[in-house]
Formats: sequence, C-alpha cells, structure tokens
Amino acid sequence: LITLGVVATDDEGQVVGYVAFSPVAVEGEELQWVGLAPLAVDESYRGQGIGRQLVYEGLDSLNEFGYAAVVTLGDPALYGRLGFEPAARFDLRCRWPDSAEAFQVHRLADDALNGVSGLVEYSDHFNRF
Repeated sequence: LITLGVVATDDEGQVVGYVAFSPVAVEGEELQWVGLAPLAVDESYRGQGIGRQLVYEGLDSLNEFGYAAVVTLGDPALYGRLGFEPAARFDLRCRWPDSAEAFQVHRLADDALNGVSGLVEYSDHFNRF
C-alpha cells in the first residue's frame, strides 16, 4: 500500500529518483501518519539535491492532503537536515531492534505529536520486506 509516490526524471523521461510514503498506525490507531520509505536516487545523480527535492515535494503534498506526521528509519544526519527529529524524543518507537537513533518523525500538523506515543506500526505489506 502506498499513500503517495514521487518520481524524479531526467530530460529524457528516465526515472532517476523515487520516494514513497505508506500508511502507519500508532498503537493500532490510524492518525493520518505515513512512513517514508524507500528513498532512492540513481548513483550518477546523487549529490545534486534530488533526494531532498523528492522528500520536500512529498511532504508538501502530504501536508496539502491533511496528513499529520511522517516517520522514517534512516540516516539522522540526512533526515535531520530535512526537518525530522528523533522519534524517541516523543516516546515513539518502531518494531526493529536497535533503531532508536535512526527512527525519526516529522510533524506536518502542529499538534500531530500531542498525546501520541508508543509503537509505530507499518502496514503488513511493508513488514514483508
């Protein structure tokens, strides 16, 4: 299940980057949150800001659609520059062990994290990978 996918192409229309956002629940409750994964950019196009542009485009669209927050599991240095914060700071965690540092959250709605804590669960389809 994918809530939103954003594609970057070159001048010839070849795909050079992609980001997907899929539904997640917190402690079994649907809160209009999504998980960001995967984010991929062709090796020959890396370092040009394409990944950043893909993420920002996705965040802007999700905000317009009324989503409240986005979580991701990835490099804190990269995602921190994009406005993500450590999820553990808000007592949020995912099912994968030893992932506290890499698990991050980005608020789209100001009140998205108010009174929310616990296990963030990806859809069963996502968990198969």
